[in-house]
Amino acid sequence: MAVNAEPAHSPVLLEETLAGLAVRPDGTYVDATYGRGGHARAVLTRLGSGGRLVVVDRDPEATEHARQEFGGDPRVQIHQATFDRLVELVGAAVADGVLLDLGVSSPQLDDPTRGFSFLRDGPLDMRMDPGSSPSAAEFLAGAAETEIAAVIAAHGEERFARRIARSIVAARATGPLATTGALADLVSAAIPARLREPGKHPATRTFQALRIHVNRELALLERGLEAALAVLRTGGRLAVISFHSLEDRRVKRFMRAHALGDPVWRGLPNVPLAAQPQFELIGKAQHATADELTRNPRARSAVLRVAGKVRA
Repeated sequence: MAVNAEPAHSPVLLEETLAGLAVRPDGTYVDATYGRGGHARAVLTRLGSGGRLVVVDRDPEATEHARQEFGGDPRVQIHQATFDRLVELVGAAVADGVLLDLGVSSPQLDDPTRGFSFLRDGPLDMRMDPGSSPSAAEFLAGAAETEIAAVIAAHGEERFARRIARSIVAARATGPLATTGALADLVSAAIPARLREPGKHPATRTFQALRIHVNRELALLERGLEAALAVLRTGGRLAVISFHSLEDRRVKRFMRAHALGDPVWRGLPNVPLAAQPQFELIGKAQHATADELTRNPRARSAVLRVAGKVRA
């Protein structure tokens, strides 16, 4: 079955991810964050007629792209949903591999109408599924100053969170904060030039924080990791690509906890099955090579972790 050879966007850590998933021609694999299908396309090239690929994305534009690309392939199932629903969509203990490629996709970032980037002016939206949660503009219009500051501090690790929140509340008193450009200018003005991080736009952390909050990304990740473990069969692999420390810490902690088993029984003889490890860690955390960074600078912060399921 033909699969387009050239992806529209460069999938991050592609070869490392395929190796981590250990794709078999007759296996069942879940790309739970389709984006524009770079990883999914590569998995399909390794599947035979008996293989199966389940594509999931919360973004309706992404799932429409998947339908146009792969809707005629009987090996592919496509769902618009958040990845914490994997058990409902796929079933328990049926997958040989699950991929989570976290964060915002390149098409979302590059489209100014989606409101993810401070580099292109557009509506201050940031929703991965425009039909779901309130937009970033709606959140900033109604939240208390303390809540805005808490979000920016917790999800952006921004030390000037209180100052930025104060500026947002003062600005909205004269009119709605409705565009990415307006927010980026406001944040830039709130952070003294001499205290800015070299080589980083001063609005970077604030935009990250609002995006994570609007899309409930960290809570979704916690549930999604549990769902991924549940849909994997024994011997299956979980591969997760993270792009910032808030994600990666949660992934690392989850994989390690399930690779160690129940701490109550650790070091004791005759550990019951339910308390034994469910994962084994596959290799170390992987980062993009110098060659990949030359081709795709957005891979610079990517971290891949892989774990294999060792028991039901």
